[in-house]
Amino acid sequence: MAVSIADIAVALGREVPDDDSIEARQWQMWIDDALLLIEARLGDLAGLNPLNLDYVVREAVAAQVRRPDDATSVEVGVDDGRVTKRYSSSRGRVFIRDEWWKLLDPASRGSAFVVDLAPQWGTVHAPWCSLHFGGDYCSCGANIGRGQPIHEDWP
Repeated sequence: MAVSIADIAVALGREVPDDDSIEARQWQMWIDDALLLIEARLGDLAGLNPLNLDYVVREAVAAQVRRPDDATSVEVGVDDGRVTKRYSSSRGRVFIRDEWWKLLDPASRGSAFVVDLAPQWGTVHAPWCSLHFGGDYCSCGANIGRGQPIHEDWP
């Protein structure tokens, strides 16, 4: 299922705008923008859970419709009458929250730890090397010691 303008209207509790209206075209543009952001970060959308994808797109666009501008206050005055509209923390564009990214990409949820005991690229790291515990660098020196640990005495 793909998110439609009608889905956005239901999420907002509004009537569906006419198809040829500026509002409908704007909402469709924001739906496309949300999908573009997701595809740019996670790649092909076909591999994502469609229910999660629809939820994230719908919520991101509904939030944009509620607060479309990054202005915090807009005041219009005519003669003695004034109308002030206040927005709360809008980014002025479609934005996908961190918790929504986690919902879309299960790999980003993380885990307690991962221990990889298989040698990498022909290099044998010491069992206590930081790479085995998810580190970004080799702590045993095997990456610079011709494939064997140099910082610890290990066979």
